[in-house]
Amino acid sequence: MLNPIGSFVSRSVSAFVGNLKDILEKLIELPRNIKQACLLSLDMLFVTVAMWSAVALRWGHLNFQLGLVEYACALVTVVISAIVFLRLGLYRAVIRFMGQQAIWAIVIAVSYSTLILGATLFFAQANVPRSTPFIYWGLALLGIGGTRLIVRAYYQAKLRSLSENVLIYGAGESGRQLLMAMYQGDQYHAVAFVDDNAYLQRSVINGLQVAKPQDMEQLIARHDITQVLLAIPSASADRRREIINSLVGLPVHVRTVPRINELVAGRASINQVRDVDLDDLLGREAVPPHPELIDRCITHKVVMVTGAGGSIGSELCRQIVESNPRELVLLDNSEHALYQIERELRETMQRLEIEVDMVALLGSVQDQKRLESIYRTWNVQTVYHAAAYKHVPMVEYNIAEGVANNVFGTWYAAEAAKNAGVETFVLVSTDKAVRPTNVMGASKRFAEMMLQGLAQRDTKTRFCMVRFGNVLGSSGSVVPLFREQIKAGGPVTVTHPEVSRYFMSIQEAAQLVLQAGAMGTGGDVFVLDMGEPVRIVDLARRMIRLSGYEMNHDTHVGEHVDIEFSGLRPGEKLHEELLLGTNVEGTGHPMIMRAEEECLPFDEIHQQMQQLMQYCDALDCDGISSILSSAVSGFGHHPVRYDHLWLKRDQRSNVEALPASNVKELFPDKT
Repeated sequence: MLNPIGSFVSRSVSAFVGNLKDILEKLIELPRNIKQACLLSLDMLFVTVAMWSAVALRWGHLNFQLGLVEYACALVTVVISAIVFLRLGLYRAVIRFMGQQAIWAIVIAVSYSTLILGATLFFAQANVPRSTPFIYWGLALLGIGGTRLIVRAYYQAKLRSLSENVLIYGAGESGRQLLMAMYQGDQYHAVAFVDDNAYLQRSVINGLQVAKPQDMEQLIARHDITQVLLAIPSASADRRREIINSLVGLPVHVRTVPRINELVAGRASINQVRDVDLDDLLGREAVPPHPELIDRCITHKVVMVTGAGGSIGSELCRQIVESNPRELVLLDNSEHALYQIERELRETMQRLEIEVDMVALLGSVQDQKRLESIYRTWNVQTVYHAAAYKHVPMVEYNIAEGVANNVFGTWYAAEAAKNAGVETFVLVSTDKAVRPTNVMGASKRFAEMMLQGLAQRDTKTRFCMVRFGNVLGSSGSVVPLFREQIKAGGPVTVTHPEVSRYFMSIQEAAQLVLQAGAMGTGGDVFVLDMGEPVRIVDLARRMIRLSGYEMNHDTHVGEHVDIEFSGLRPGEKLHEELLLGTNVEGTGHPMIMRAEEECLPFDEIHQQMQQLMQYCDALDCDGISSILSSAVSGFGHHPVRYDHLWLKRDQRSNVEALPASNVKELFPDKT
């Protein structure tokens, strides 16, 4: 007998809950003005019921009679309460997103309604208990506020069912702000805070419990957590690296909010959740810049950046604008890249209320006449030469054009600077110029040697160069490629299990270039402290794990992303170097060193440059390689194997040399 009754009750409750859900769904979908009218009517019903219930509760029975005076008091209370509720804006707040201010407005509105009721009862000498207004206050607040909280709770529960469960690492101000931002969306549902502070652990902040880091694995399994959001913008690089290392073994996607300097500068907001920066993976702590070094070549001067639309060039422009130059000249041969950086810089200047005269010029660094005209017209005082072809395999495929741009582009830009009386010329170089195994690196070292040769001549222009390794986030960097491959489900391609590279953030690299340029005396080769080299395969593994995926050798159950080794690409080597020799001395900056390296006399390097120019004009890749091999230390014999034009011409020459019968066999459709 109990089972049928229990089953009937269960079905009845389920039907009631289902009907209530349907009603709530229909109410949520109504037009806003209709919802406001319905809510006002419902509130006045609660006001009426609360007045009647207050009297009934005070007298303890339902058999009581009210006169015309009492009904008049009730009517006055309802009408004036409706006006007060409207004036206080109770119906402007969206119930689904109702916050503390809306709840406080309800308390104030009900309190005013209670005062109105008390005043009307007192002046009309109504025959009701004197405690009626106090009971009414509690009942009205329960009805009016409770219905709103029920709707909000239902909507939030619905959102939680569609959103990802996440943990917020960091229960400080940033973590709380992130939580409040998440309440406004439906993408994430925070289950708990995690914090190292023992004082905060086991406390409840904004409705979430603060757990210990040791409890994370248990929380992840219990609540099916998919992501951990790091809300620790003010933590040091070392501390961020420690925290990220502790999360690598967990089957979750680790993401982070912007750093404190980005938040303060207004470049980001706390709710901009993004993947962990490689800076955090490396734990590299940037050294604060020396403002006097940056100001020396930029402040109140006319500054020009070649390759202004590229990775390094654009970052140089961003930092130069904030250092108050008198005028900034942007030069690039890519119309789109130049347009993008000019628009970005103008938006930045408007946001930061900076006034800098800026001009964007299209042009090639291989056009010496145009360069010299630009220098003289704008009276350029400082040049940062960042224009170059830097992608190693691409230059191997296009040797003549790569050498022409990297070598002669530098020569024309430097020679024009000398003729126009430019004060400082800084070449942005690369660690691949040290004992290079590729044409790109050899061309950059040859360009360095040309500037060293120019510095030997009697010139007012200070020539110097800054050499550093891979820059995070630059075009062609492995990090964006790995992110794309991980997002696509893999595989992640690594050239070789032992390949390693030096890494530095693009912001830090540009900052150090600006400072190193101020230290040059003529012919200086500055080398940036890149820290320890990083194995690319280790980097790939960490990025895979921090994206919430597993690898073949992992024992965890979950989605897998594999690593495949594709072999070294044309011109690549396993390990890069920053110095040709051991002669290096410090400067006034802890991250910048001055290298004492061999250089050729100007006449000799100039003669080799003329021969190199002839070979480039003739598209003679063997000749180009021979000149670079003789001039650049460590380059050695470099046979041409990959240049597309060279190989195609060689292939056609071989075909033309074949007897006619063989040609017909190779190309039967040709006569």
